[in-house]
Amino acid sequence: MSKIVIIGNGISGITLARHMRKRSDHELLVISAESDHFYSRTALMYVYMGHMEYRHLKPYEDWFWAKNNIELLRDYVTGVDTTAQTLSTQKGQTIAYDHLVLALGSTPNFIGWPGQDLKGVQGLYSLQDLESMEAHTTGIQQACVVGGGLIGIEMAEMLRSRNIEVNLLIREKAYWNNVLPLEEANMVSRHVREHHINLLEETEITTINDNGQGRVGSVTTKSGQELPCQFLGLTIGVKPNLGFVKDSAIETERGILVNEYFETNVPNVYAIGDCAQYKKPIPGRRPIEQVWYTGRMHGETLALTLTGQKTAYQPGVWFNSAKFLDIEYQVYGTINAHPEPHEAQLYWEHKNGKKAIRIVYHKEQGHVIGFNLMGIRFRHEVCNEWLKQKAPVQQVLAKLNKANFDPEIFPVYYQGIVNVYNAQNPDNKVKAPRKSFWNAVFS
Repeated sequence: MSKIVIIGNGISGITLARHMRKRSDHELLVISAESDHFYSRTALMYVYMGHMEYRHLKPYEDWFWAKNNIELLRDYVTGVDTTAQTLSTQKGQTIAYDHLVLALGSTPNFIGWPGQDLKGVQGLYSLQDLESMEAHTTGIQQACVVGGGLIGIEMAEMLRSRNIEVNLLIREKAYWNNVLPLEEANMVSRHVREHHINLLEETEITTINDNGQGRVGSVTTKSGQELPCQFLGLTIGVKPNLGFVKDSAIETERGILVNEYFETNVPNVYAIGDCAQYKKPIPGRRPIEQVWYTGRMHGETLALTLTGQKTAYQPGVWFNSAKFLDIEYQVYGTINAHPEPHEAQLYWEHKNGKKAIRIVYHKEQGHVIGFNLMGIRFRHEVCNEWLKQKAPVQQVLAKLNKANFDPEIFPVYYQGIVNVYNAQNPDNKVKAPRKSFWNAVFS
């Protein structure tokens, strides 16, 4: 029986621990300096907004860990001796391991702005960030958020829920336009403004100004504009948390370098989740994948290897989902912000400006490459299969009803995207799938 030490109690580390316990009697120790127990990081915003309490974020009761013989330690690891296979902690402990798994997560990007260490300036990633945000936004009137990603829009929504005026500053000409195609980015930008968030596009800050008491009082932009704020959210993305690993024998670049089995260059040391960087990325995937479901898959895959069934990571088709205020977003496969030469694009947008479907397919070969969905849900398993099988776009359009996620009493939008294709291909038209009786009534 081996001793497996897992550093980090996020989705990757805890998924690994749970699956290890299902498959083995190995000694399991999970170390985290952030919290006593695993919680749902993606739901932190709802605690701030009053929709949930912290206890609701814990998927497992506190007794779950002892019952399943998973030991938890609240401490901060300060060093690793990979020769002796021991860890040093902030509280002075020396912990031996047979196998070490680094699930260190991410840390917010700070890029060296003058004044970024003032009180009231922070990112949003950890439980401690939530507690800090609660403390520094009580009773304030104005806030700024810098960054056009998913965390930025969440933080702006959180602040608006307390009637705090928010300036949301982004470098792009439309929201998240480095990831979203322009039409979808413009949709999000309109939606942000409809929710009384002042979106300032193509705007960057140069300094963060002290209010005279060691706290942020305003920011200055490149154009010289000064925006008053008593809280500043810096949400310009995250980077792998390398922590103590930087001073060790474990090889790193942006993240901790791993192969397809999550093995590092050091025997018996592995890395999973946000901190891991693939030496040879899987075709169609990024070298660092900081998404909840990939973290879960990392944990499941490594559990197989550590219990005797050596298994390479095979994530399949890229997928992600999020929400922009109350517009849901799904992406399957490859959707580039700017089309590649080999890509043909189909884009349909509802007249209400809050729903859209984009289907990208190969110009010459005709198979689907990706789906972008705004305010509309498709079935994961159906889209995944179409992309895996390289289904022809005509076949996909004719069977879009198979992907419909919503109940029969909801409207469906097959005809709109089929009309776009037929207008582009008048000599090769496709017939849209038939609506059910109730779909036809409500559409």
